[in-house]
Amino acid sequence: MKTSGNTILMTGGGSGIGEALAHRFHDRGDTVIIAGRRREALEQAAAGRERIHTVTLDVEDAAAIDAFARQIVDDFPALNVLFNNAGIMKFEDLTGRRDLADAEATVAINLLGPIRLTDALIDHLSAQPDAAIVTVTSGLAYVPLVAAPTYSATKAAIHSYTVSLRTQLAGKVEVIELAPPGVQTDLTPGQANRPGYMPLEAFADAVAAQFAQQPTPREILVDEVQFLRQAEREGRFDETLKTLTERAAQQRAAGGS
Repeated sequence: MKTSGNTILMTGGGSGIGEALAHRFHDRGDTVIIAGRRREALEQAAAGRERIHTVTLDVEDAAAIDAFARQIVDDFPALNVLFNNAGIMKFEDLTGRRDLADAEATVAINLLGPIRLTDALIDHLSAQPDAAIVTVTSGLAYVPLVAAPTYSATKAAIHSYTVSLRTQLAGKVEVIELAPPGVQTDLTPGQANRPGYMPLEAFADAVAAQFAQQPTPREILVDEVQFLRQAEREGRFDETLKTLTERAAQQRAAGGS
């Protein structure tokens, strides 16, 4: 991925990781289109940055994605980077029958959203020089957070999908996976101030430094996520799952959520 001069579409760009990275890409010389459901949040994220543009999009809506992709290509023909970042995370109790609305929305946004948007833009991106697709997974793709089972499953699925996408697009489009650790954002209630999670600005700085490398690593991994990423490879998956489960319960209790 070029280190400046890209035209980047960032889903989920109105807050959290998407907003922080959009700012860093803008400030290094990229043009960034931030997309999300909340117009006000998008406008706040773009304020004061002349190369950040805002477009509303609900990635849960399959029909909206097709129309959105056509409009984006018309409005920004130099688009060469798709950054699939939008996502939601819900805690779920699997021990009894329940309303599956949260689980179904998580699959639609976290898994089907990136698949659909990538599909809608793949012909355009394949024809662009220096094209790249970035998928945002999670350390929980490698060791699940049992309190958020559908979220963890969607991130594992997107990791697998990214491997296949990278292999099929080799020589045409660069495919990069960004797997964050727990980061202090508003992804879940109380997370923005939850002890033990990585501060957002420190995370964004570390990620931006890796995107500045040439060649760009195919996996963007900050030090804090290696505990999860390497667990199975290092033969400590069961121990890590137990530690993660206990630690997450303690952090949530301390944070009041």
